[in-house]
Amino acid sequence: MQFQDLGIDTELLSALNDAGYTIPTPIQEQAIPAAIAGKDILGLAQTGTGKTCAFAIPILQKLKNEERLPGFPPIRSLILTPTRELAIQIYDSFLTYAKYTDIRCALVYGGVSQYNQTEALSAGVDVLVATPGRLNDLCGQGYIDLEDIELFILDEADRMLDMGFIDDVERIIKRMGKHEMQTLLFSATMPKSVQALVKRLLKEDFTRVEVNPVSTTVETIDQSVYFVDRENKKKLLLYTLRDPELDRALVFVRTKTGADKVSHELNRSRVGAGAIHGDKSQIDRQNALNRFKEGKIRVLVATDIAARGLDISELSHVINYDVPNEPENYVHRIGRTGRAGHGGIAITFCQADEVPYLRRIEKTIDKKIPVREDNPYPMQEKPHEDKPSRGRSRSRRGGRSRRNLNNNKPQNVAQASGNTENTAPQKAETKKENKPHRPRRRRRKPASKPSSEA
Repeated sequence: MQFQDLGIDTELLSALNDAGYTIPTPIQEQAIPAAIAGKDILGLAQTGTGKTCAFAIPILQKLKNEERLPGFPPIRSLILTPTRELAIQIYDSFLTYAKYTDIRCALVYGGVSQYNQTEALSAGVDVLVATPGRLNDLCGQGYIDLEDIELFILDEADRMLDMGFIDDVERIIKRMGKHEMQTLLFSATMPKSVQALVKRLLKEDFTRVEVNPVSTTVETIDQSVYFVDRENKKKLLLYTLRDPELDRALVFVRTKTGADKVSHELNRSRVGAGAIHGDKSQIDRQNALNRFKEGKIRVLVATDIAARGLDISELSHVINYDVPNEPENYVHRIGRTGRAGHGGIAITFCQADEVPYLRRIEKTIDKKIPVREDNPYPMQEKPHEDKPSRGRSRSRRGGRSRRNLNNNKPQNVAQASGNTENTAPQKAETKKENKPHRPRRRRRKPASKPSSEA
């Protein structure tokens, strides 16, 4: 099937052809005709399956064919997404697809000055791409009115709720009112919170599109694991980066501090690296991402905030420096490579207390991840197969327990030999013998008064 078989207008087909789109992905093939027909859509698909095109093309086609109201036109379509990076990518995609139309798009997200965003809004907007926090701020200031929204797209709904945006999403839904509109909801998983949103937002006759469930990893990705002790992970990372076939690598760590530390160590070893995480400003995050895309740095170190939404063309390697706690995050992480039919390599560094996380991942993806044999730093510590570590181990130096202290007390010789006679006197004797000797104080006699002579 080709894109022209999906009922797409000529201008949009030309833009897709310019962007190199030839054959639609499964979610595009199923979602685009239903959305063009005006159906509400529930799209369940992992990242990297072409979801943006699946909802962008129907939106643009519907808005293009409708007559724009005279004067200052209201915002007709809203795309709500959880992260700044994903919002920027969706906005760029809309600009690509709408290049032969007069549809105006705008982008609002937090972490930067709102001046340029409010200036773009003042010129009139048809399609608005936004993150929840900044959108509510601008609505509260009177810059944005959502009462005329005709098309509402909630992207990465499960991630949105995981990141704590449920209250912001509820406020946005209330701002749109209860008028008739078409809703497209996309999510990688279907927890109860997302199911509740589906019941509230989608009409009863919505179309469900489900391809590549989250437990399915991309078949073109070569997955493997190194078992390594924590103190050797940095050395193993430098060893892995010596591979001449490793063009660019996205390295995932668990914490923000860890991302900065790994990036710093790589730069000290003369490996160009940058870091992105939630504590970085939007400008710093975008600069690091752009430098990585342009090939100015070879490694981008990120937390799971970048696991979804980043679209980096021809990314050769993903390295899990830390094994993710949740199996779904593993799927999203390695989904950054192997995109658009290209091959990719995903390597995981697993220390002893992360083995239970690895086993959970293997159970979720229903696949045993092969162990790499070319390991210069094999694990010495015994793997923890039962439960993952939840914190630092108890110190052996400073904290002897009460039980150990009691065990170290000297025991009565008679008790040790099994003789129970005269136990009480012996205990008293022992107690008396062990009592430290203190010299007895002598009372000082008061000086006698001199007798008075008669």
